[in-house]
Amino acid sequence: MDSVDDGAESEDFSTAGRRARFAEEARSERPDLALLCLLVGAEAMPEPSPGHPDPYGIDAAQIELDRLAGLLPHGLSTPWEWATALGELLGGRYGFCGASPDYQRLESSLLQQVLNRRRGLPILLSVVWMEVARRAGGPVHGVALPGHFVVGFGDPAEHVLADPFAGGVVLTGEDAELMVAGSTGVPLRESLPTPARPQAIVLRVLNNIRAWASARPERTDVALWAVELSLLLPSHPARLRYERAQLLVQRGDFLRGASEMEEYADIISGIEPAASETIRRDARAARARLN
Repeated sequence: MDSVDDGAESEDFSTAGRRARFAEEARSERPDLALLCLLVGAEAMPEPSPGHPDPYGIDAAQIELDRLAGLLPHGLSTPWEWATALGELLGGRYGFCGASPDYQRLESSLLQQVLNRRRGLPILLSVVWMEVARRAGGPVHGVALPGHFVVGFGDPAEHVLADPFAGGVVLTGEDAELMVAGSTGVPLRESLPTPARPQAIVLRVLNNIRAWASARPERTDVALWAVELSLLLPSHPARLRYERAQLLVQRGDFLRGASEMEEYADIISGIEPAASETIRRDARAARARLN
């Protein structure tokens, strides 16, 4: 008897398969922010055992976000009501928040871990707030303040801001001013708090991971996958190609690292000839390490 083909295809959980999915989602018309962050989190997890239906916890995390959204009260209408309801549910009832030690943990930048630990960096906690509210139909968006990330509810021109890192406390305009001044030493301009696009949020998450890894020379593995995912985003700093080449050299892949340095030097030679020549010298030095 022939087997019945229901049209379903087995999920490709390989590194190449996950990254192809990440690149496709990042370039879609309406990127799924939660999925992109969960695919980032999958990079930091060990290789799964064969046959596991959800080896990287992606489906389980999406289900948990759905469950949390279902616990919000019905009839929320004003931005203030949405902001306070999210704070009461996530910050109050479930204890999602952050603290200074969270900046020293890689798990604080991985959505699966943030959902499990209920601790994380401001941007990942904001992703939780945004995704729970979005699933419930809330008017929510991310706001990239200088030095901090928060969420906004309602029309961006008149939104109510909340700080998930502080458990979802609602911010007044003065609170936001003081927060930015404390982080950067410069005043907040009224034009700055605008909605952040999903791809920009994911790039900022990956930048945080790269910063974490750069302070730990033994974790070039983490730095490399964070750079490689960043390069799959439709918009990213061109210099990341050089950073990837440097990481390859640091990890002992001298030939590939040197080749990518030379490719990057060719790209910038017309606009930064001095920098191009410096990078070519780095490439020659990398090749010399094979001798």
